[in-house]
Amino acid sequence: MDSLLPFLPLVSLWVAYSSAEQPAIPGVNAAACPNYAEYSKYPHRPLSKGPLALPFQRPDPVCRTFHSDEIERVIQDVTSRMKDPDLARLFENAFPSTTDTTIKFHTDGTDTGVTVPFGDDIYGADEGMWQGPQSFIVTGDITAEWLRDSTNQLSPIQPLAKKDPAIYKLILGAINTQSEYVIKSPYCNAFQPPPISKLPVSHNGQDDTVRPAYEPSFVFECKYELDSLAHFLALGNDFHQHTGSTEFLHGRWFKAVDALLGVLEQQSRSTFDPDTGRFVRNEYTFQRPTNTGTETLSLDGVGNPLNWGTGLVRSAFRPSDDATILGFFIPANAMMAAELKRTAAMLEGAGKGKLAGTLSAWSKTISDGVWEHGVVTHRKYGEVFAYEVDGYGSSILMDDANYPSLLALPLMGFVDVDNEVYQNTRRMLLEKSGNPYYLTGQEFRGIGGPHIGLVNAWPMSLLNQARTSNDDDEIKECIGLVLNSAKLGLVHESVNVNYVTSYTRSWFAWANGVFAETILDIAKRKPHLIFTEPDPYEM
Repeated sequence: MDSLLPFLPLVSLWVAYSSAEQPAIPGVNAAACPNYAEYSKYPHRPLSKGPLALPFQRPDPVCRTFHSDEIERVIQDVTSRMKDPDLARLFENAFPSTTDTTIKFHTDGTDTGVTVPFGDDIYGADEGMWQGPQSFIVTGDITAEWLRDSTNQLSPIQPLAKKDPAIYKLILGAINTQSEYVIKSPYCNAFQPPPISKLPVSHNGQDDTVRPAYEPSFVFECKYELDSLAHFLALGNDFHQHTGSTEFLHGRWFKAVDALLGVLEQQSRSTFDPDTGRFVRNEYTFQRPTNTGTETLSLDGVGNPLNWGTGLVRSAFRPSDDATILGFFIPANAMMAAELKRTAAMLEGAGKGKLAGTLSAWSKTISDGVWEHGVVTHRKYGEVFAYEVDGYGSSILMDDANYPSLLALPLMGFVDVDNEVYQNTRRMLLEKSGNPYYLTGQEFRGIGGPHIGLVNAWPMSLLNQARTSNDDDEIKECIGLVLNSAKLGLVHESVNVNYVTSYTRSWFAWANGVFAETILDIAKRKPHLIFTEPDPYEM
């Protein structure tokens, strides 16, 4: 590993992957590969030739968790056209971050060494369970799969699935694996390795009391986030959009959709019976012993009361994994409405008209609820989208950096970027006086959130800001801020707005994937901003 030679004094910091955690590499002992969580904390040569001299942070080829010639082609195509060698280096590191480092297990379904566990108390004996391609994608430094994160991590390479059979199988496997997770524990957000992977389970170190109960050897964490289920739909919708394939429309996927619809029905109910006014305990409750208010739900794990007849669906937690204050979380409702609509269209084309009609009806009900209850009048900005509402007239006006967010409403296909209510909302969110979590400092700015605190903004918010802008100067400023905060050649989870060398997570595959998608979006929409020639580029 030539790039490591100048940093051999750091070798004692390397923690080898166990052979159980690292995919087998023919002819190479996996124990020789450094733990990427440690590897990513230090710069590696060669450095880029720009003023930032960014390091090359991809693992050695023998230590990468997945390979695709198409991914390498895109890296070459894009970086060879870029004006800025530092920006090129960041794309070179970021675009393959998920495939280089987070594919902890993958089978194309033909491996005779992979056995399906049938007949035990944990996994049951459902027909078709864990069969076919399967893929386990971790979020980064935690060996667990979040439905939301893994969907977004794979998003940059979705357009390549039609060209590369290996990527096709990888994403098909991810859909199949997510289906199994949703079938068994539709209220949960993060999961353990598939039992067929033979990977060891890990524990989140918490003492949660959750209803309905879950199996900890299957579930890593069970925070009910409506957007996790929307992301499950999005993974299949994106795959179908880019490949035209309906191969994932088998019994297990349909069973997962049934489980999803069960959650929508249960979580669209009020806290009180509309006929008697009596309290009705929610099917999902969550309590965690903690001194951090965002880590648990109030009122014995129920959360604050929600009204009936809104058309909205409750979400106990936000995509930041923070608890909601008012349970009708508007970004997740908007995303769910958009993904249900996309899924319905796909199913209609596949001859599944009855289910398509059910999903379409849900989409309209939720969408109508967002417009009726999620739009409020602000004395300065006019009509804006609220972040959370309760159906009683209360609302929370803010945004969080994590997706789905209000800033990202056009990216999820809920509104056009020119929509007046969205533009009013966007102005509110990107001003310190309008959004309590819009953070500014001497070196960085952007939207943060309570998950990290009041001095750290997330580069992800700037990337979504760039993707929802048509203004060249705004886009360049957003990209420049992210680039200058990436001293290690990787996009961090969050950055201290006063000192960009203070950050959370050197390695966060989701954020790097969002950066790659943003660069690919600019390459298509506004190539003159990053390329030496103005010709648009599309994968």
